[in-house]
Amino acid sequence: MFVWQQGDVQRLYSGDFVPGETKLGEMVSPGTLWMISAITMTIPVVMIILSLILPHNANRWANIIVAILFFLYNLVGLAGSNYPSAYDKFLLAVSMAANVMTVWYAWKWV
Repeated sequence: MFVWQQGDVQRLYSGDFVPGETKLGEMVSPGTLWMISAITMTIPVVMIILSLILPHNANRWANIIVAILFFLYNLVGLAGSNYPSAYDKFLLAVSMAANVMTVWYAWKWV
């Protein structure tokens, strides 16, 4: 989540994104785009809470499933042309590596 926010801030300051002129808005309505963004940024917060309250096995599978979904979500972003800058690709790669580590550690939990 923090890596995504860092990318958003860098995109604004680098001039790669101009508020109100989003290319992503051409694919979906602006309202839908903001809702997807809100859900995407809320899931990691919910996962922190769930990791404290879920039983071990449910916690393990929740982490594996969500990390795989986020990996695929980032893979689509990396493969698409929505993020052409090198820093965007780097941040997506870092996020994907964190997802792989999450799956690995959740799988190995005893």
